[in-house]
Amino acid sequence: MGEYKLSASLEGHEDDVRAVAFPDPSFVVSASRDATVRLWRSDGGSPPTYDGTVSSTGTSFVNSVAYAPPSTDFPDGLIVSGGKDTIIDVRSPKKTSHDSADALLLGHSGNVCALDVSDDGKTIVSGAWDAEARVWEVGKWGQSTVLKGHGGSVWAVLMYDRETIITGCADKLIRIFHIVGKQLSEIRGSPDVVRALCKLPDSHPSGAQFASAGNDAIIRLWTIQGKEVAQLHGHESFIYALATLPTGEIASSSEDRTVRIWKGAECVQTITHPAISVWSVSVCSQTGDIATGASDRIARVFTRDEQRHASPEAIAAFEESVKASAIPQQSLGEGQQINKEQLPGPEFLTNKSGTKDGQIQLIRDPNGSVSAHQWSVTTQEWLSVGTVVDAAGSSGRKVTYKGQDYDYVFDVDIEDGKPPLKLPFNLSQNPYDAARKFIEDNELPISYIDQTAQFIVTNTQGATLGQQQPAGGPDPWGSDRRYRPGDSSQSTAPAPAPEPKKLIPQKDYLLITTANLTLIKKKILEFNSAFSDPEMTLSPSELGSLDTLIETLAKCQLSPSNPPAIPAPGAEIPLRLAATWPPQNRLPVLDLLRILTAFSPATAQAAPAPSRTLIDFLADSSSPAAVFTPDAPTNNSMLAFRALANLFGTAAGRRLAAHAFESIEKVIRAFVDPSEEVDPASRAEIRVKMQNKNLTTAMATLLLNLAVELNHTQPESADADGDDSMTGGELEHESSRADRAVTLLDLLVRFVPAVKGTDVEGLYRGLVAVGTLLLDGGSDLIEAAKEVFDVEGVMESVVGKEQRINIVVKEIQGIVKGT
Repeated sequence: MGEYKLSASLEGHEDDVRAVAFPDPSFVVSASRDATVRLWRSDGGSPPTYDGTVSSTGTSFVNSVAYAPPSTDFPDGLIVSGGKDTIIDVRSPKKTSHDSADALLLGHSGNVCALDVSDDGKTIVSGAWDAEARVWEVGKWGQSTVLKGHGGSVWAVLMYDRETIITGCADKLIRIFHIVGKQLSEIRGSPDVVRALCKLPDSHPSGAQFASAGNDAIIRLWTIQGKEVAQLHGHESFIYALATLPTGEIASSSEDRTVRIWKGAECVQTITHPAISVWSVSVCSQTGDIATGASDRIARVFTRDEQRHASPEAIAAFEESVKASAIPQQSLGEGQQINKEQLPGPEFLTNKSGTKDGQIQLIRDPNGSVSAHQWSVTTQEWLSVGTVVDAAGSSGRKVTYKGQDYDYVFDVDIEDGKPPLKLPFNLSQNPYDAARKFIEDNELPISYIDQTAQFIVTNTQGATLGQQQPAGGPDPWGSDRRYRPGDSSQSTAPAPAPEPKKLIPQKDYLLITTANLTLIKKKILEFNSAFSDPEMTLSPSELGSLDTLIETLAKCQLSPSNPPAIPAPGAEIPLRLAATWPPQNRLPVLDLLRILTAFSPATAQAAPAPSRTLIDFLADSSSPAAVFTPDAPTNNSMLAFRALANLFGTAAGRRLAAHAFESIEKVIRAFVDPSEEVDPASRAEIRVKMQNKNLTTAMATLLLNLAVELNHTQPESADADGDDSMTGGELEHESSRADRAVTLLDLLVRFVPAVKGTDVEGLYRGLVAVGTLLLDGGSDLIEAAKEVFDVEGVMESVVGKEQRINIVVKEIQGIVKGT
């Protein structure tokens, strides 16, 4: 039988993919720490492509997912998901995040980390950090049976058969229960936390009925009577998930970055991922294909069927990403320290063979780094799987910059009042190479190279080989060696400049214009071809205008300081489509509109009747394109906030934003301080939206641009003759400006606490907006900041580990205190 190879990469999640389910060849379900569950539907092609939609959105990390097969009452089946908010969401796969769930199961008081469903779809079993497992009968949603007696978090649950449930626990025990809640037996023998369970077929050569795995990196095979009949060795760190293939083989996923396929007691294939943890693996029982979820935010599908293999280019890109990845030293085995001088050189790879599939060999490279190579039994060769770095240097959390993932993306302040420059860096890179590229890309003096390289080394905590880091306190659940997905991977620090620069005031407007215009056009054409109504579709001439518009905007992106003129016919297209297309199809249209807004002065005023301006068009709840209502898709709201922020890219847009300040204020306040008159369901939807980092960063950018605009329009204190008196018009303007400043400060002191802990970038921009507003706001605004808005208290509440946040807070405190 052939090897598994990549079939598809399912990209869209914004954080670790913690769980996957593969119940049918036509779709995959994934759950993520980004608080969403996504449904990926296959087009059935060769190879298949998957179109992802958000099935449900929670208020915090979603850590588990399962699927209940179709039944009489639920002919489409049910997606079951749970996470940190302790609520189990049950919904039809035909529903989206904007629809109500079929059921919300309440009862757990801790993170729901494990779910399983009986083969007949009638029973759901859940496990949680509250040391309980619960049994739920599908359709009788308000009732559950508690499986008691666990001495720690229930990490794994398995519906073994219609009446038998098996649980794996942090107390190192496996328990077997009758479905009514009675514990039948208890299995001892695991020396560490039990995290995964799977049922084995009757024909398994070992004679075992189920398998378990966990923190000791060993898969154990058991009879239902509790006899251990075999151990499978090969993984080098925590095993998080197990699944059974139709062939009787076992698939396992681990903290060691791999999925392994086991035939009997032998590992027959090792699939390394460009991640730190492979959190989940699931098998499609009909095809034998597998789906995985990993810490690099990507779900992937692998297959043995050549017809479903991804293109050679996609497979090569996946393999290259594995080679380029950084491997934390602690993932190579507990307590292993690396002595580079004792490692073999590259000649080892051609002179020596491995002894088992997945065996890792470290090599001392000529450039002084250490690379890891993995033996493949099938190809009889060593495959490069990454560069080894010290544990302190990599959290495994990637940061996306210009469409690529990096271990770090630093903010570097070069000039006072200018937006910080971005310095991307992967731990597998040479710091001097990264420094040189940063200097060349930003046309900086070459004299900065040593300082920039040293900056990288310092702020990656000296991520080099052979350095022993101070150990933290012990973890009672045996997790001290693992990748912790809450660790920050986006580090920021002062500039590599001779003296530190002030972070406030912000003097320039921030625009959000980076986009994949080719993909936007592709999606617009795809949706356009699906409509039959001529009022909703583009005519042949409009299709030509769209091509011209896309080409022009691409030139604008390349030359933002001197953009070419936007052709008028094409500029009207996104406005018309946003007014006529259904909300679920507007995303690419709004994306195009927000880029257009940054470069086209006419767009600010040009909007279809009855709206008068772009702001009315987007903000008026009665507008056909309203995107700020609680039930509007979150991404539509996010892109609309980006469009409003981009108004500040042109003088006409800035004038409109100042003129329509009250309309903008009303929109923002609806999110940060919803009226008591808003019904509870809508308030809940707003709270969920405020958990979306892309949305809150866009909102923060708009708030910051409003603060910059107020400072830019501040009148001189005296005229050329020294007369400091004001005319009536000037007094009215200054009064209006002062009112806007107070209103904006009110919005900011509500926004900043709302995003603390969820959106570092949004928090940073919001704080810079506060400082920019206060710096030249006058004594009245400072007094209001002290007495009315308690800015000092708000600042104290956001102080934390992020250096740039603390720097801005200190500057704001100095402004308020007059120091």
